[in-house]
Amino acid sequence: MASRSCANLLELASGVLDIPCTPSPRTLPRVMTVPGIISDVDSYSNDDGDSDGTSSVCRERKIVVANMLPLHAKRDPETNKWCFSLDEDSILIHLKDGFSSETEVVYVGSLKAEIDASEQDEVAQKLLEEFNCVPTFLPSDLQKKFYLGFCKRQLWPLFHYMLPMCPDHGDRFDRSLWQAYVSANKIYADKVMEVINPEDDCVWVHDYHLMVLPTFLRKRYYRVKLGFFLHSPFPSSEIYRTLTVRDEILRGLLNCDLIGFHTFDYARHFLSCCSRMLGLDYESKRGHIGLDYFGRTVYIKILPVGVHMGRLESALNLPSTTAKVKEIQEQFKGKKVILGIDDMDIFKGISLKLLAVEQLLQQNPELQGKIVLVQIVNPARGFGKDVQEAKNETYLTAKRINVVYGSPNYEPVILIDHPVSHQEKSAYYAVAECCIVNAVRDGMNLVPYKYIVCRQGTPDMNEALGITEDSPRTSMLVVSEFIGCSPSLSGAIRVNPWDIDAVADALNLAITMSNSEKQLRHEKHYRYVSSHDVAYWARSFSQDLDRACQDHYSKRCWGIGLGLRFRVVSLSPNFRKLSVDHIVSAYKRTTRRAIFLDYDGTVIPQTSIIKSPSPEVLSMMNSLCKDPKNTVFIVSGRSRTSLGDWFASCEKLGIAAEHGYFLRWDSTSKWETSLVSADLDWKEIVEPVMRLYTEATDGSNIESKESALVWHHQDADPDFGSCQAKELLDHLENVLANEPALVKRGQHIVEVKPQGVSKGLVAEKVLLRMVNDGKPPDFVMCIGDDRSDEDMFESILSTVASPLLPSPPEIFACTVGRKPSKAKYYLDDAIDVVKLLQGLATASNPKPRNLPHIQVSFESAFDSVM
Repeated sequence: MASRSCANLLELASGVLDIPCTPSPRTLPRVMTVPGIISDVDSYSNDDGDSDGTSSVCRERKIVVANMLPLHAKRDPETNKWCFSLDEDSILIHLKDGFSSETEVVYVGSLKAEIDASEQDEVAQKLLEEFNCVPTFLPSDLQKKFYLGFCKRQLWPLFHYMLPMCPDHGDRFDRSLWQAYVSANKIYADKVMEVINPEDDCVWVHDYHLMVLPTFLRKRYYRVKLGFFLHSPFPSSEIYRTLTVRDEILRGLLNCDLIGFHTFDYARHFLSCCSRMLGLDYESKRGHIGLDYFGRTVYIKILPVGVHMGRLESALNLPSTTAKVKEIQEQFKGKKVILGIDDMDIFKGISLKLLAVEQLLQQNPELQGKIVLVQIVNPARGFGKDVQEAKNETYLTAKRINVVYGSPNYEPVILIDHPVSHQEKSAYYAVAECCIVNAVRDGMNLVPYKYIVCRQGTPDMNEALGITEDSPRTSMLVVSEFIGCSPSLSGAIRVNPWDIDAVADALNLAITMSNSEKQLRHEKHYRYVSSHDVAYWARSFSQDLDRACQDHYSKRCWGIGLGLRFRVVSLSPNFRKLSVDHIVSAYKRTTRRAIFLDYDGTVIPQTSIIKSPSPEVLSMMNSLCKDPKNTVFIVSGRSRTSLGDWFASCEKLGIAAEHGYFLRWDSTSKWETSLVSADLDWKEIVEPVMRLYTEATDGSNIESKESALVWHHQDADPDFGSCQAKELLDHLENVLANEPALVKRGQHIVEVKPQGVSKGLVAEKVLLRMVNDGKPPDFVMCIGDDRSDEDMFESILSTVASPLLPSPPEIFACTVGRKPSKAKYYLDDAIDVVKLLQGLATASNPKPRNLPHIQVSFESAFDSVM
């Protein structure tokens, strides 16, 4: 078996390698012997991306992919064999409750233990048969670079707004760690490919560890049902744009069908990054936010994850929990317990929380001896100097508070830094008068939800607490405004964790608030938490993923782009590239031809600095116009002065300027003005309004035409420009409600033009004149690149269906660029348009064989010398 070299994996990470495909057969298990390499990948071809294998199993399946499998692993000391058990605290186990009982869930991920290569076959088979788990077995060195390296030292700090401003403050971008991240994601994708039935299975990828995995899956299976949920914050564009591989990660996520976030803020930051870095716009479609990405709609889901109600309630009923509750009550008798449960890291704000408690005791001496903060510190998930510094600061601050405000029988701060069981935490939740989550930046953080459920209690817990069944339940939450669950907890006291005084005041308010208000806040929170549990979250995500994928098989798909820039173009099944040979054949056998050409973005590239037509374009236009069988029109939004000057040499060319407000049949005829709306007094209303927005929007400008006014914001800040354009559109529609003017928003523009003027009317007018002159067209070609050209495509289709035409002509409506359109054909860019026009010009003016090619070659050579 041949395997790819590590050098090729490095090329893959750089985005220059065309990633090979992985076969679909489920040959489990397979042993990983070289980092990032599945050895029999290269012997398979992809064809069209839809040659997927089928499964004999009809049962619905979800493939859940995460960094770690929801398993515990340990060796049996007697047999020396590996023993595995489910991690009942894992959200990956809990989300199964959101699926139907007939749904099979397969897990793909790594184990928390390192398995020797000689044991991997046996372990993989055991995990698949007993737990429906497929392990990835990353080599040790790759695992460290992938997880402890790129994930924890670069992505995790950046997503929590920590920039590597200097060597002592975060790690700078390391290309080798990025390559390890890509290699690891490829291994995870390969494992998914081993077990997937791509036509039926749904794949749900979790968290920032696997953000380029969707690219590998989408390259192999164009129509795979693929969802992703980010459990961490997504940073603002100002932070995210500092990441060297920002585009690759965005494109990886956009290869999904549905992307989930905890809060709208996180989703908004992602959408802003897509807009600013990839130029993508989004819109709300019937209540769902969607991004158009090469013909595919990538939907955005905003829903915070919930807790598993049953597991929390069952823990409260355990004898060990009720016994612990009684122990805690006795330990803190006569005192109000404030609870904090956090991981030990620099973003959880533990030291800020302690400073707030210190401030509370200083400002309210009467609380000394009456309150106690119990801070449970979970083990750190990462390592490094930052974590150690945070730990040292926490212990020093706690010690100082206890020395100053404590007594022989009283410590205001209790630090618990050993592993604490699920049952013991539940006991502390049940007893605490107040829970504080003071993180400076966090993803979701389910501590407040768990606290609310435990404070609601159960019959057994009520008995342990010494309260009756009908006693009112109370709880108080102080939460940071920078955590994912904050927006859903409207009854909590939200705080800025950096404002020590405000946090101290919030704690004081929480412990002194009346029981009746505490009850109202608790009831409001419990209603939300109990109805939006983890099952609801999983079910809602799954339903939205099904809806996002419902049109997969109604469109044709193409894969384009190399390496991590790969994406799928999804378009109508009748939409295809216009072949020069095909249209030339039709051109030659017809005698009454109508040709309509847009200008910017069609005849010349949209990005061209020189806006006038090249000599080559003028020559081709002259050849087409001089053919007596042709009626040729340039239909553009540009002014008649510019178009008239540029095409002065094309005497028989028809020109429709300013979207058809001005029309000239050839250079000898006069300009005709649209009679639909000759009143342009509304320009006096529009111009001051546009000027107001131009002054307020840096980078915007006004283009004044004879019949229209256009506000451009292409060079403005993308978000602000788009926001101002929307506001300007609403403003102008209001002030022009009774005026004969139409306000339209285009790509980076807001245009006001007379009502009843469009490119579609130009096409209709020209075609009807040909019919009235006794020359009904038998060939119609229309090429354009933007929204205004869609009017032409639609008008041509409706006009040629008129009974006035003796027979339907051959129609070639063609858009520039692969994108959704009313046209049946597409060409990739303006270069393709020029090649097509060259083919038609040659057919109109045939010359001896090879001469056109020689002439073009000499001209090209001359141009290159000049």
